[in-house]
Amino acid sequence: MEHSPEHDNQPTKKSSWVKYIIIAMWTLMIIGVFALAYIFYSLSNSDLPSFEELENPQYDLASIIYDANNKTFGKYYIENREPVRYEELSPNIINALVSTEDARFFSHKGIDVRALFRVGVKTVLLSNEDSGGGSTITQQLAKLLFKRPNLRGLNKLQRTKKLIEIKLKEWITAVRLEKSYTKEEIMAMYLNKFEFINGAHGIQAAAETYFDRRQDELSVSESAVLVGMLKNPSLYNPKRFVDKAKNRRNIVLSQMNKYGHLDQEALDTLYDQAVDMSRFKRESQSEGMAPYFRSELTKWLKDLFAREEMQKPEGGTYNIYKDGLQIYTTIDLNYQEKAEKAVKEHMKVNQAAFWRVWDRKDPWSFEADEAQKALRYDILERKVKSSDRYLSLRSRYLDSAISEIRKDYKEVPMSDNVIKALVKISDNKSGFSAEESSGKLKKKYRDFYQSVLKSKSWQTLAANWDNLQAAYKKEFRDTKFKMMVFDYNEQGEVEKEMTPYDSVRYHNKHLQAGCLAVDPKTGYIKAWVGGVGHKYFKYDHVNSRRQVGSTIKPFVYTTAIALQGISPCQEYDDIQYSIAPGDANFDMDQQWSPANANGLFTGNKYNLYQGLLYSKNSITVRIVKEMGNVDVIRELLDNVGIAKDKRLDGGRLAVPRLPSMCLGAADLTLLEMSGAYTTFANNGVYTEPIFINRIEDKNGKVIYSGVPDRNVAINPAYNAVMVDMLKNNIGGGFGIKSDVGGKTGTTNDYADGWFMGITPELVVGVWVGGDDKWIRFLTLENGQGFVLARPIAQKLLKALEADKDSGYNPNAKFVKPPKEYFDLVDCARFKQVAVEDEQSQILEEKVRSDEFEEEFEEEEFEEEF
Repeated sequence: MEHSPEHDNQPTKKSSWVKYIIIAMWTLMIIGVFALAYIFYSLSNSDLPSFEELENPQYDLASIIYDANNKTFGKYYIENREPVRYEELSPNIINALVSTEDARFFSHKGIDVRALFRVGVKTVLLSNEDSGGGSTITQQLAKLLFKRPNLRGLNKLQRTKKLIEIKLKEWITAVRLEKSYTKEEIMAMYLNKFEFINGAHGIQAAAETYFDRRQDELSVSESAVLVGMLKNPSLYNPKRFVDKAKNRRNIVLSQMNKYGHLDQEALDTLYDQAVDMSRFKRESQSEGMAPYFRSELTKWLKDLFAREEMQKPEGGTYNIYKDGLQIYTTIDLNYQEKAEKAVKEHMKVNQAAFWRVWDRKDPWSFEADEAQKALRYDILERKVKSSDRYLSLRSRYLDSAISEIRKDYKEVPMSDNVIKALVKISDNKSGFSAEESSGKLKKKYRDFYQSVLKSKSWQTLAANWDNLQAAYKKEFRDTKFKMMVFDYNEQGEVEKEMTPYDSVRYHNKHLQAGCLAVDPKTGYIKAWVGGVGHKYFKYDHVNSRRQVGSTIKPFVYTTAIALQGISPCQEYDDIQYSIAPGDANFDMDQQWSPANANGLFTGNKYNLYQGLLYSKNSITVRIVKEMGNVDVIRELLDNVGIAKDKRLDGGRLAVPRLPSMCLGAADLTLLEMSGAYTTFANNGVYTEPIFINRIEDKNGKVIYSGVPDRNVAINPAYNAVMVDMLKNNIGGGFGIKSDVGGKTGTTNDYADGWFMGITPELVVGVWVGGDDKWIRFLTLENGQGFVLARPIAQKLLKALEADKDSGYNPNAKFVKPPKEYFDLVDCARFKQVAVEDEQSQILEEKVRSDEFEEEFEEEEFEEEF
């Protein structure tokens, strides 16, 4: 066979290609090494923690709240922690952590190459999502030491690039940590730094929050629960997602078994045990002094630091939980303690009377038509379903089905009301238009909801919804549990056996209260009580809007005397007056003819002193009718801190341009009313109530100073007339030394009871009522402000006078009136209606007039109540 030269050249060509491939691979490897080195070098000089920062890690600094006497009474912090050294750590925690998060922790140098290779092969190449993570404990600590960038708004390529950059930074930081610390120190730092949510930062706080014991006392199962939370504390929150937390705990236990830290018998025993959250106790603002104030302060500070002018000098927003601010308030803990005690003592009396009145009656159905009943019970149901217990139950039944729907319809709301509406539409019991009109569905989502109803996921959700309703009925309506509920005993709570639904009803049937004490000259708020028990009732009633009843009348009388020239000695008949459409400038669309509080008209003549003393609606209406409009009154209210043009939800005015406003049909807050009354106590000068003296940063630099707005609102002579009228209301029946005046208020159906009191040194405002307006008394005798609210102010002022160290001066006097005042009030002999005459009319009709009891001696009042 003839030899061909082409065959001789083939091996040579092949070897050339191999040579080129080898050279190319080496070239790529060298370039890759240099590129990787360059990347590492660049990143190491970027915003990574320095060696100094790693050697001396800075924990977030708590912000401290001080009272007027520099006493600490609250803190804001993220790091609710007690640092634990490695040698103090429970072996159960160490074994659970290493077994689950980083089996080769004690052998690698910060980066576990084997784990990374495993993740790369199994997750990337084999798409096995159960292959575990590649981050070491050191890397996880590195994550906690610098802020991760916001990835929102980035496309897929940008996100991938940024994530690679983040991972490389973590590797560099991990290596640095390994050079700076021992393995034991790294583990302790990680467990101390980690946030376990629910206010628990660090392993010690987590053990105390979730299991009410120190970390070295935790069982294997409890340790596994907390270590399981390290993967995702919100998702594996054992308080809210018990089943998920249990499944995650079991994974940790299995890992402990795999690495020889738990035998098979123990694993089998623990595997089926429930996660016990009966000892869960979250540290909250309910504990300690002034909890309602501290809760409102938090909101106020958030708004303050959102202002552009309150930014840090170096840029960024102050964080009350991290920046170590010193917050000096105007609250005086001595006043605060006495105010809280006064509220608790008298509200206990009010509540006892309430239970007697409503024995065997149901406030949700009493004197209510079908529409009102439906509304009341719907509100009650919503309160039940806002509880953690219900949200946990709902999560168990609906989360998976809703998650399936949200894969295709991410933005669609799927609340209980939405699901109920969709069920009705699906069952042909309603339509989209009807449900949209009721507000349960939003029209802009109609196309989405129509698609949802046609999907298979909807069938699953609808079935699960039915199962949830059955479970809800069984767990919330049919099954009684032992539980702690609010009580007026020393502990503030008592154990009772009731259904969860009945516990919400029980708490909702408690009357609430607000009490505010303000220095009228400085505007400093000395005491702030927003309710009867913050642990069970979070809503603050100092800032809640309620109708104010007759407490508005002093401003009507002031306007009449100061601006309209009506003499306080002017007499008017106690008869029914009407304001009809077309009358003056009232802009009425129908006739308005209000009655007196007791429903009676005596026909007697009353001057303004007497009209205010007995809170005669008739006299107030007659004065307003004579003034011809309410704008002049609204203008005065604006001058004393009650914004005349403030609009509430729905666009309605807080102070309406209607004559009914003059009898208290205005939705105002206790804070606004207390501020307005500083005008009377401060010689006609309105002083805005404030609760912050100053705020300092961590270095002691003042970054905010509280300065109240002041406004001369009332001529001193006319103001002195009103002070005299308010003092005349009280008479000698308050039982204190202080120069004191005041006005009570009661709204329709006795839904609200008010008292606004003034002394030269203090304005005390009190409101009492139910969170829902059907939680009320049924008669004037029990439901008036004189009975519900006034005794709280009386108790507070008595306590302040009795305490020589309180700083309160009972001998202070109101400013001496100017000489013009004496010309205005030359009617002293007309200030009092004969007690016998007024009393006999009331007794004959068996109706108790609002304010009339102020004529009785205090001893008689105390005997009756």
